[in-house]
Amino acid sequence: MNEPIPAEDLERRVGGEIGVSRWFEIDQRRIDAFADAIDDHQFIHVDPERASRDTPFGSTIAHGFLSLSLLTAMGKGVLPTIAGEAMVINYGFDRVRFPAPVRSGARVRARFVLSEVTRRSDRELAARYAVTVEIEGGGRPALAADWIILTLLKEQVNAA
Repeated sequence: MNEPIPAEDLERRVGGEIGVSRWFEIDQRRIDAFADAIDDHQFIHVDPERASRDTPFGSTIAHGFLSLSLLTAMGKGVLPTIAGEAMVINYGFDRVRFPAPVRSGARVRARFVLSEVTRRSDRELAARYAVTVEIEGGGRPALAADWIILTLLKEQVNAA
Protein backbone atom coordinates (compact mmCIF):
# COMPACT_ATOMS: atom_id res chain seq x y z
CA MET A 1 0.00 0.00 0.00
CA ASN A 2 1.14 3.55 -0.68
CA GLU A 3 2.26 5.89 2.06
CA PRO A 4 -0.59 8.18 3.17
CA ILE A 5 -0.56 11.67 1.63
CA PRO A 6 -2.12 14.89 2.92
CA ALA A 7 -5.47 15.84 1.36
CA GLU A 8 -3.83 18.92 -0.13
CA ASP A 9 -1.41 16.70 -2.06
CA LEU A 10 -4.31 14.76 -3.53
CA GLU A 11 -5.93 18.01 -4.67
CA ARG A 12 -2.70 19.01 -6.44
CA ARG A 13 -2.83 15.77 -8.46
CA VAL A 14 -6.18 16.56 -10.14
CA GLY A 15 -5.89 16.09 -13.89
CA GLY A 16 -3.03 13.61 -13.65
CA GLU A 17 -2.75 9.89 -13.98
CA ILE A 18 -2.60 8.32 -10.54
CA GLY A 19 -1.45 4.91 -11.67
CA VAL A 20 -2.03 1.63 -13.46
CA SER A 21 -2.92 -1.61 -11.72
CA ARG A 22 -1.30 -4.99 -12.14
CA TRP A 23 -2.80 -7.40 -14.69
CA PHE A 24 -5.73 -9.62 -13.67
CA GLU A 25 -6.50 -12.82 -15.55
CA ILE A 26 -10.16 -13.35 -16.38
CA ASP A 27 -10.29 -17.13 -16.74
CA GLN A 28 -13.38 -19.31 -17.05
CA ARG A 29 -13.18 -20.30 -13.38
CA ARG A 30 -13.48 -16.64 -12.34
CA ILE A 31 -16.32 -16.04 -14.81
CA ASP A 32 -18.21 -19.12 -13.55
CA ALA A 33 -17.75 -18.11 -9.90
CA PHE A 34 -19.07 -14.63 -10.68
CA ALA A 35 -22.03 -16.13 -12.57
CA ASP A 36 -22.83 -18.20 -9.47
CA ALA A 37 -22.50 -15.16 -7.18
CA ILE A 38 -24.90 -13.00 -9.18
CA ASP A 39 -27.12 -15.78 -10.56
CA ASP A 40 -26.48 -14.86 -14.20
CA HIS A 41 -25.74 -18.02 -16.17
CA GLN A 42 -26.37 -16.72 -19.67
CA PHE A 43 -24.59 -19.02 -22.15
CA ILE A 44 -22.32 -16.25 -23.45
CA HIS A 45 -20.63 -16.36 -20.03
CA VAL A 46 -20.72 -20.01 -18.94
CA ASP A 47 -21.01 -22.30 -21.98
CA PRO A 48 -17.69 -22.25 -23.90
CA GLU A 49 -18.87 -24.61 -26.64
CA ARG A 50 -22.08 -22.74 -27.41
CA ALA A 51 -20.42 -19.32 -27.05
CA SER A 52 -17.73 -20.27 -29.57
CA ARG A 53 -20.39 -21.56 -31.97
CA ASP A 54 -23.24 -19.05 -31.53
CA THR A 55 -21.60 -15.70 -30.75
CA PRO A 56 -19.25 -13.36 -32.61
CA PHE A 57 -16.84 -13.49 -29.65
CA GLY A 58 -15.34 -16.92 -30.36
CA SER A 59 -15.41 -17.82 -26.67
CA THR A 60 -17.23 -17.01 -23.48
CA ILE A 61 -16.98 -13.45 -22.22
CA ALA A 62 -16.89 -11.99 -18.74
CA HIS A 63 -19.89 -10.19 -17.33
CA GLY A 64 -19.46 -6.42 -17.56
CA PHE A 65 -20.19 -6.26 -13.85
CA LEU A 66 -17.24 -8.60 -13.22
CA SER A 67 -14.91 -6.01 -14.73
CA LEU A 68 -16.63 -3.32 -12.68
CA SER A 69 -16.40 -5.33 -9.45
CA LEU A 70 -12.65 -5.80 -9.89
CA LEU A 71 -12.01 -2.05 -9.68
CA THR A 72 -11.57 -2.28 -5.91
CA ALA A 73 -8.85 -4.92 -6.27
CA MET A 74 -7.30 -3.02 -9.18
CA GLY A 75 -7.16 0.16 -7.11
CA LYS A 76 -5.25 -1.47 -4.24
CA GLY A 77 -1.69 -0.23 -4.22
CA VAL A 78 -2.51 2.33 -6.93
CA LEU A 79 -5.03 4.73 -5.43
CA PRO A 80 -3.61 7.06 -2.80
CA THR A 81 -4.34 6.72 0.88
CA ILE A 82 -5.19 10.02 2.56
CA ALA A 83 -3.41 10.85 5.81
CA GLY A 84 -5.82 10.57 8.73
CA GLU A 85 -8.45 8.54 6.92
CA ALA A 86 -10.93 6.70 9.08
CA MET A 87 -12.54 4.80 6.21
CA VAL A 88 -13.04 4.80 2.47
CA ILE A 89 -16.46 4.29 0.90
CA ASN A 90 -17.39 3.39 -2.66
CA TYR A 91 -19.75 6.31 -3.31
CA GLY A 92 -20.75 5.13 -6.76
CA PHE A 93 -20.49 5.90 -10.45
CA ASP A 94 -21.75 8.72 -12.62
CA ARG A 95 -21.01 6.91 -15.86
CA VAL A 96 -20.16 3.32 -16.75
CA ARG A 97 -19.69 1.89 -20.24
CA PHE A 98 -18.51 -1.51 -21.51
CA PRO A 99 -17.04 -0.76 -24.98
CA ALA A 100 -15.44 -4.17 -25.61
CA PRO A 101 -16.01 -7.72 -24.34
CA VAL A 102 -13.45 -9.48 -22.15
CA ARG A 103 -12.93 -12.96 -23.55
CA SER A 104 -12.22 -15.85 -21.22
CA GLY A 105 -8.45 -16.11 -20.72
CA ALA A 106 -7.79 -12.41 -21.30
CA ARG A 107 -5.89 -10.18 -18.91
CA VAL A 108 -7.13 -6.75 -17.84
CA ARG A 109 -5.77 -3.84 -15.85
CA ALA A 110 -7.11 -0.45 -14.77
CA ARG A 111 -5.74 3.02 -15.44
CA PHE A 112 -6.80 5.72 -12.95
CA VAL A 113 -6.86 9.46 -13.68
CA LEU A 114 -7.91 11.81 -10.88
CA SER A 115 -10.44 14.17 -12.41
CA GLU A 116 -11.79 16.00 -9.37
CA VAL A 117 -11.52 16.31 -5.58
CA THR A 118 -14.39 17.87 -3.64
CA ARG A 119 -14.34 18.72 0.04
CA ARG A 120 -17.85 17.74 1.08
CA SER A 121 -17.32 18.72 4.73
CA ASP A 122 -14.50 19.17 7.23
CA ARG A 123 -14.11 15.40 7.36
CA GLU A 124 -15.18 14.24 3.90
CA LEU A 125 -13.31 14.23 0.60
CA ALA A 126 -14.87 12.94 -2.60
CA ALA A 127 -12.36 11.91 -5.26
CA ARG A 128 -13.61 11.30 -8.80
CA TYR A 129 -11.51 9.00 -10.98
CA ALA A 130 -11.79 8.48 -14.71
CA VAL A 131 -11.10 4.75 -14.88
CA THR A 132 -10.30 2.75 -17.99
CA VAL A 133 -9.99 -1.03 -17.87
CA GLU A 134 -7.65 -2.13 -20.63
CA ILE A 135 -7.60 -5.55 -22.26
CA GLU A 136 -4.09 -6.82 -22.93
CA GLY A 137 -3.51 -6.61 -26.69
CA GLY A 138 -6.94 -5.07 -27.26
CA GLY A 139 -7.73 -1.88 -29.11
CA ARG A 140 -10.78 -0.78 -27.13
CA PRO A 141 -11.20 -0.75 -23.36
CA ALA A 142 -13.37 -3.25 -21.53
CA LEU A 143 -14.73 -0.52 -19.26
CA ALA A 144 -14.77 3.26 -18.98
CA ALA A 145 -16.23 4.81 -15.84
CA ASP A 146 -16.33 7.85 -13.60
CA TRP A 147 -15.87 6.41 -10.11
CA ILE A 148 -16.40 8.44 -6.95
CA ILE A 149 -14.62 7.40 -3.77
CA LEU A 150 -15.51 9.09 -0.49
CA THR A 151 -12.84 9.34 2.20
CA LEU A 152 -13.99 9.96 5.77
CA LEU A 153 -11.26 11.47 7.93
CA LYS A 154 -10.63 11.15 11.66
CA GLU A 155 -9.86 14.87 11.92
CA GLN A 156 -11.05 17.84 9.92
CA VAL A 157 -9.25 18.77 6.70
CA ASN A 158 -7.21 21.97 6.67
CA ALA A 159 -8.75 24.67 4.47
CA ALA A 160 -7.04 25.06 1.09
